[in-house]
Amino acid sequence: MKIAVAVSGGTDSLFSLILLKEQGHDVFAVHAFFLPPDDKAHETVAGLQSRCDALGVPLHVLDLHKEFQQQVIDPFIAAYATGKTPNPCALCNPTMKFGLLFDRAKALGASHVATGHYARIQGEGADARLIRGTDPVKDQSYFLSLVPQERLAKAIFPLDSWCKTDVRSELEKRGIVPPLPSDSQEICFVPGDDYCAFLEHRSLEPLPGPGKIILEDGSSVGRHNGIWRYTLGQRRGIGVAWKEPLYVIAKNAEDNTLTVGPKSSLPIACCQLREVNILVPQDQWPEKLYAQTHYRQKARPVEVELTDGGLELRFTEAHTRPAPGQIGALYTEDGTVLAGGVISHSCR
Repeated sequence: MKIAVAVSGGTDSLFSLILLKEQGHDVFAVHAFFLPPDDKAHETVAGLQSRCDALGVPLHVLDLHKEFQQQVIDPFIAAYATGKTPNPCALCNPTMKFGLLFDRAKALGASHVATGHYARIQGEGADARLIRGTDPVKDQSYFLSLVPQERLAKAIFPLDSWCKTDVRSELEKRGIVPPLPSDSQEICFVPGDDYCAFLEHRSLEPLPGPGKIILEDGSSVGRHNGIWRYTLGQRRGIGVAWKEPLYVIAKNAEDNTLTVGPKSSLPIACCQLREVNILVPQDQWPEKLYAQTHYRQKARPVEVELTDGGLELRFTEAHTRPAPGQIGALYTEDGTVLAGGVISHSCR
């Protein structure tokens, strides 16, 4: 088994490389430029090269920024323009990290690809299962739910049973400082996490302009500045004076309207998933199922129906309205991921 370890320069991926090397595996490191390389990116590579040299591990550098633009950034912009709230990190995993980077690693001789994700793989081949990581705060199985099963079967997550605090302390014990010691909490290609400014400057097509703000009964109560500037559940910044606080409950790109309503309008009973990635055959699903529609959200009990268009999730208790474009991940009670898909719409 020859393992390619995807290294970004951060704590998690570097420690994953160190763990596998210390365990005696045949490894090499792969670093990909997902954005046009600048001085900082080249400094990161230089830092990674020195760490890899010290470990006796080859480092391969790939320039994938054009493909990342096409596969992740362009769909991100297009989704916002149509009123959706995309999840680019979840899209990057199947298309780039376990897509193109995975293929390039195989061409370099790798049989498996390792990353610094906090998640677990149990079983092999067709029986390989994606399971929540041990660290509940850092678990990233939600973001991996769109990766095809056959790719996950060739994935290795060395941090599966680790906690983030322990990873930092172990690196300190070894006297190793990652080239990127601080973890980014933002979308990697959106400076300052200001997606509105990013969209204004990077969109190739004109973004939808102002339009009506309406209530659920269709009555107009104001004007918005572009539906892509708002998120579902948003309360502040709507700009409508009303007898009670109003929240964004829908964005309609076809007629360019923003629908608002009281807090009582936020809960929904079900939502539909499209582009569904089945990780475990449906005949093996248990009776109790749980769905997660946001990274920071606790999975909630659901009943599921497999339809021609995807999966319908029917919540057994009131559920906060999820944003179309986000990811819905289906779990067992013990944290096994059964399927993942893109949320298309909700129903009350």
